[in-house]
Amino acid sequence: MDQAPGDPQGPYSGQVPQDGHVPSVCYRHPDREAGVRCARCERPICPECMVNASVGFQCPECVHDGGSRSGGTGTGRPPADARPRTLAGGTVAADPRLVTKILIGVCVVVFLLQQSMGDAFDTRYELFGRAVVAGQFEGVAEGQYYRLLTSMFLHGGLIHILFNMLSLWWIGGPLEAALGRARYLALFLVSGLAGSALTYLIAPPNTPSLGASGAIFGLFAATAVLMHRLNYDMRPVIALLVVNLVITFGVPHIAWQAHIGGLVAGGIVGYAMVHASRQRRVLVQYGSCALVLAAVVVMALLRTAQLV
Repeated sequence: MDQAPGDPQGPYSGQVPQDGHVPSVCYRHPDREAGVRCARCERPICPECMVNASVGFQCPECVHDGGSRSGGTGTGRPPADARPRTLAGGTVAADPRLVTKILIGVCVVVFLLQQSMGDAFDTRYELFGRAVVAGQFEGVAEGQYYRLLTSMFLHGGLIHILFNMLSLWWIGGPLEAALGRARYLALFLVSGLAGSALTYLIAPPNTPSLGASGAIFGLFAATAVLMHRLNYDMRPVIALLVVNLVITFGVPHIAWQAHIGGLVAGGIVGYAMVHASRQRRVLVQYGSCALVLAAVVVMALLRTAQLV
């Protein structure tokens, strides 16, 4: 007897195996091959059941009821654990680019402050290890660890901020939709701090550094991980990454340390974000952020011990 679509008694019950392997058949059409999971419930779906979403594909059931299959709360809203979730487990937001817009806005406001206040503003908030400023030592080694963060939002000119903000919009927006706001913001900040810490560790202590490029390279790495997870064509993002790396090492006066630090951190955190199992999702995702931040602290303390 032929099985009706969605019958739980067929060869695939709709449960994702513990090893994360995608079954070869669609959960609604057991006689059809499936190579893609629903971005919300992670069940395998065939091309007929694939519904385009902001990131990846969803199954018809998730599109129809927003993930509320487990019942309601009596208030007209699905229970918290059944509300629509992003691929990484974040809450689906009405504006999936809100954090990206805020980050761009912060960078633009800070850039306007730079233009109005001049070099004194940059000197106070840019990243350098240790240098003599106005007759006294300044820098991260002097206890000004805030520079590891504030330097991420400074830019060296109009072209610099233009390229970084365009990259943040193109790469960051879809990534925020896939991860959710909290996870995306954590990825951005952790990648940027890792880039700053590696710059502080390796670069000459009196060399100033600024820009959001370290964080953006982290977004590049996480985007590559996400595209691989969704079985997308990897060639465009690889080509874009290669071009940026060529520019990083080919153009003088670019802090390559920040780019590499952000790239490595973004790859680690991005992998944890999109590959963590549901049962340990929060622990793995934010645990990876904590490990990278621990590495940031270690690098900063080691360099400070060398300079002071």
